[in-house]
Amino acid sequence: MSRRLAGKRALVTGAAQGLGAAIAHAFAREGARVLLTDINEDGAVAAAEAIDAEFGPGMAYAARHDVTDEHDWAAVIDRAHAALGGLSVLVNNAGIVLTGSVEDLSLAAWRRGTAVNVDSVFLGTKLALPLLRDSQPASIVNLSSIAGLIAAHNFANYNATKAAVWMLTKSVALHCARQGWDIRCNSIHPTFIRTPILQDLVGDRDEETVMAKLARQVPLGRLGDPADVAHAAVYLASDESRFMTGAELKLDGGISAM
Repeated sequence: MSRRLAGKRALVTGAAQGLGAAIAHAFAREGARVLLTDINEDGAVAAAEAIDAEFGPGMAYAARHDVTDEHDWAAVIDRAHAALGGLSVLVNNAGIVLTGSVEDLSLAAWRRGTAVNVDSVFLGTKLALPLLRDSQPASIVNLSSIAGLIAAHNFANYNATKAAVWMLTKSVALHCARQGWDIRCNSIHPTFIRTPILQDLVGDRDEETVMAKLARQVPLGRLGDPADVAHAAVYLASDESRFMTGAELKLDGGISAM
């Protein structure tokens, strides 16, 4: 443990499992205190308790959080202030994958995907900025996707929403720079990562066959692990990345190079 995030106070959304849980764990391992939020409160509590059990009491806290709800955002920002004493890192990780072409998707599904994947980033950033300004140098890390850069016929909503996160990240970065704040905002763009969301894409098909097919699309020949993304998030949250803002970090095994 190198304590790369010693003294940092972080809020990670969608942290009950998958990438969010891995990022929160990696942050605590590097010395940050973390508030894990998720609509799955029990899962967030369990993940926080596991962090405290490994790294000591008071390293992690949990809260139920609907990231599409402005009042919930205000509540978790208040919780971060009360439990952590402020906020120096915001990780907008919560998201959903809706498959379907532009003809397949209903308007209700479209709006749900947009609310979870994009509105959440807007709300979180807007409401967290006052705390981040008080804890400079600070960092916002947005989880986009390689699907925000490369399209597919049956990912109309996911492509559009993750591309929106990519551009919103750049706008926020330029806004903070223009204000003279030492607050960075960058996005991470993973490809297929072994998380519960990827399991959802398997459906009733043979899991091994589906995973092998996905891996063949990656030049490196394998799927990513949550730790691959967590390592990147640690860098972006740390002061090592103080001259990096408005940038996209691709964790795609070489897909975008083709």
